[in-house]
Amino acid sequence: MKMVIITTAEEYEKKVLEMLKLVGIDNFSSSQIEGYKNIPTALRDRSWFPSERSGASSSLFFSFTETKKVDHLFELINEINQKIKTKNFIRAVELPIERLFNLEIIGI
Repeated sequence: MKMVIITTAEEYEKKVLEMLKLVGIDNFSSSQIEGYKNIPTALRDRSWFPSERSGASSSLFFSFTETKKVDHLFELINEINQKIKTKNFIRAVELPIERLFNLEIIGI
């Protein structure tokens, strides 16, 4: 059992959803997030309550799934990233799961 976490710029969200479906990862969670990179201190400290967002619209996905599905997903992500011309690559990490409490076991 593995946990896979994927982040992507908003423009590649549909591609990630297609890849998840293709590899058979049907159960996952997602969230809209703001991505930041190398924010200069002067800009960050300019205002306590900035009136506009300065981050990039991004998406985060995660799922608990089988190792072989994660392996296939990483292959597809690598193929897509080789075609991306910007530095907004699809990023993913794989985490081993040592224990997982499954509520389905106790009927919840």
